[in-house]
Amino acid sequence: MRFASVRTAEETKPGVLDGSDIVLIGDLFADLTALIEAGPDGTEAARQAIQDPGRVRIASADAELAAPITRFKRDVLCTGWNYWDHFEEGIGRRDGQEVDRPTAPTFFTKAPNAVIGPNDPIAWDDRCSKKWDYECELALVIGKPGRSIPAHKAHEHIFGYCLCNDISQRDIQRRHGGQWMRGKSPDGTSPLGPYLVTPEELGPIDELRIECELNGEVMQSAVIKQMAFDIPTLIAEMSFGMTLSAGDVILTGTPAGVGNARTPQVFLKSGDVVVTRCTGLGELRNVVEERDLYGEAEIVL
Repeated sequence: MRFASVRTAEETKPGVLDGSDIVLIGDLFADLTALIEAGPDGTEAARQAIQDPGRVRIASADAELAAPITRFKRDVLCTGWNYWDHFEEGIGRRDGQEVDRPTAPTFFTKAPNAVIGPNDPIAWDDRCSKKWDYECELALVIGKPGRSIPAHKAHEHIFGYCLCNDISQRDIQRRHGGQWMRGKSPDGTSPLGPYLVTPEELGPIDELRIECELNGEVMQSAVIKQMAFDIPTLIAEMSFGMTLSAGDVILTGTPAGVGNARTPQVFLKSGDVVVTRCTGLGELRNVVEERDLYGEAEIVL
């Protein structure tokens, strides 16, 4: 099944795709997080809604989509350095903050206010960073809650997959000692979506290809099986002693080709068009747009 969050004149409503239409189910669930929290009953209710001829339908081509997850119960959970070619390309580009190749997944978080819809403009303000970078990523959403989940049972806890672009401020990452949360969390910068797709719709996850295109040029391209730590391992490690809840979003890392590691370096600027795509998941298409993120700050970079 494929799910979406649709902006209407009144509010954002959850929906389920049926062919080329999105069937609205806002009377059943306040949002997709509520549907996921309902477990199998939620999915079955959505399936039944597709059969109801009296329901409001919107052509998916005409729908204005928000991020699939619009209500977060915690920060977005993220994975760094999860493609070895990406880890290697950054050597010598970390401004003296070099680290050894990790032997376990590297995790950090992203503030929910960073998340935008699949076609929304990416906020950009060069007073807040001089080094805005792109990072295409496969995102997964937890369905069944769990703690200390064994890797061989990880698939039981995945509700679905979507796309994200983990827009990053490289200079802000370095400014704060190399930790990543601050450099990944500017408001209105990380597109998520377009649809939340359940695993049976996609086939083998490892065979999916993810790409990022900047102004018509493919900058990143990899298959998911190139991950350093596979998805079951990420879930097992992330949940070790820590409960993962229904609706939690986990980003799984970005492949090589980021702007910071290129020669010459490539950083985003106002007017750039960033496209993130993956087999079976559709695409995010976002224009970088100058916004006032600086406000009354007194920080000088």
